[in-house]
Amino acid sequence: MRSSIKKLCCRGVAALALTAAIAGFSQQADAGTVENMERERAILIDTIRAPDLAANERANQVEISRHRLVDLERMVLRDDSLKGRNTPTIRRAFANYDLTFIVHSASEQQISVIDSWLAQLGLTTQTLMHTSQGRR
Repeated sequence: MRSSIKKLCCRGVAALALTAAIAGFSQQADAGTVENMERERAILIDTIRAPDLAANERANQVEISRHRLVDLERMVLRDDSLKGRNTPTIRRAFANYDLTFIVHSASEQQISVIDSWLAQLGLTTQTLMHTSQGRR
């Protein structure tokens, strides 16, 4: 009788500990507008750089990301909660406007998002055409 009560007690304690652990890990991450925009921009750049994508597939995925980024960039530009915050992420985001707000920058310059990103990195079609692949 005591052993069965002891087993039930141990199971109850284990279940309670497991529930507490799950509750501790399941707290939602509080990502702000800048972080969400940065995440989507990283997805866009990964899509641009993906060597295994066909040209039409890449164009479709870039267009999807571009639509998302338009909204996210607007959200960041209109986010009043960023005014009082001075974190390194926010400072860096607004210091590098053309890279951070890549879709708005590309539309202001009337070029594609890919060309805008390459231009910010200092790469042109000419420099890319003159490169060669080799071993180091």
